[in-house]
Amino acid sequence: MKTKTYLILFWTPRILCLLFSVFISLFALDVFQENSGLWKTTLALLIHLIPAFLIIIVLILSWKWEWVGGITFILLGILYIILMPNHPAWWIFIAGPLFLISIFFFAGWFYKKKLINESSKK
Repeated sequence: MKTKTYLILFWTPRILCLLFSVFISLFALDVFQENSGLWKTTLALLIHLIPAFLIIIVLILSWKWEWVGGITFILLGILYIILMPNHPAWWIFIAGPLFLISIFFFAGWFYKKKLINESSKK
């Protein structure tokens, strides 16, 4: 049972992070509505994808060090709330998943430490 719980706590934040990255990437599609040239559209797309790239970079770091994901995603959620104070309804869809991912990374980190402590006592 302990292994199954750990697997759930291991994979849930990683899958949620990938799904959130895809969700954030959808906002970059609005650059195609502007009738700019190829280079301007490509540059605009890359700029709009910076948040998704940032999330993927944090996920890569968090894959090994879950505490990095826990801290970073909670800070990103707080940063979003600070930068968008006039849109509290958006907080649910942007900051909410970041906080949820952070909670799962912290839970996985604490549970792994607990499993390591229990196995070292045997």
